[in-house]
Amino acid sequence: MTSLATRHVMQANKGKDTKPELVLRHALRAAGYPGYRLHWKDAAGHPDITYPGRRVAIFVNGCFWHRCSRCKLTTPKTNTAFWEEKFARNRERDRREWRELVGEGWCVVVVWEHDLKRGHVDATVADVVCELERAGDGGPGIGRMVEIGSPAAWELAARRGRLRARGSSRP
Repeated sequence: MTSLATRHVMQANKGKDTKPELVLRHALRAAGYPGYRLHWKDAAGHPDITYPGRRVAIFVNGCFWHRCSRCKLTTPKTNTAFWEEKFARNRERDRREWRELVGEGWCVVVVWEHDLKRGHVDATVADVVCELERAGDGGPGIGRMVEIGSPAAWELAARRGRLRARGSSRP
């Protein structure tokens, strides 16, 4: 059981309209990709940003709450069992929602909080835009999962750079 103070602190944490989410939404509009839905209830897990016509669901994950594997995060020292259980439930819920969306033919894009910090935003948005272009105008499509900033996304960005260097405008 958690203390009343801890309960109030946790209740004060926002689940919607977080700073990383706002940064990404602003950058997507600036890149010419408005028209998204926020926390769309018709998609499993209510993704933070959804492009229903393209069948793209974007989740903006906070590094602490979703336990980013690249950030060296520590578990709180008090009530450790509670926190480990909570983080495990969060990760399992994420995987379950992603699997469901991919199974329905959606492109699931996961963007981590650290990739939306100053100095990384432009590259991150470029990768997200690449996925939006790749998704095209929707249709049934084949579901897939893309984690921005992962080695697979870096390979995609490198390939996009090579293709553009040869004169192609599409990845």
